[in-house]
Amino acid sequence: MAKISIKDKSEIATQFMQVIPFSAELSMSLDFIENGNAIISMPYDKRFIGDPHTGVIHGGAVSSLLDTCGGAAVMSHPSVPAITSTLDFRIDYMRSATPNQRITAKAECYHVTRSVAFVRATAFDEDESRPVATATGAFTVESKRNLK
Repeated sequence: MAKISIKDKSEIATQFMQVIPFSAELSMSLDFIENGNAIISMPYDKRFIGDPHTGVIHGGAVSSLLDTCGGAAVMSHPSVPAITSTLDFRIDYMRSATPNQRITAKAECYHVTRSVAFVRATAFDEDESRPVATATGAFTVESKRNLK
């Protein structure tokens, strides 16, 4: 089986985000992807406000951003075929994202076994010195025999 290039993996990750209605609705954009690392961001959007009194984005939107970024990081890892799905994902919210600011997630796939990839991710608004949320996750690794 031919190895999938990072360029092809980037295209697959971008298409994946466009095909999933929720990711597309959140206007996620793939800002960086390479060798187990990914950065995905989304603009502030009033449709996803969780608290109308403060204008803070709903935690579910932040969660989706982190999860999608984690999956992209796994997909870009050199030892992983381009297919994955979330097995487990834990998020710790540190603070509310600042209203009217873009939210960016950065994820690293730091360990891969035969069947599971492990990820750490962090979400920031424009103040990168203070995380909005951090996450850890486990994702599937498809065996090559299942991809034929």
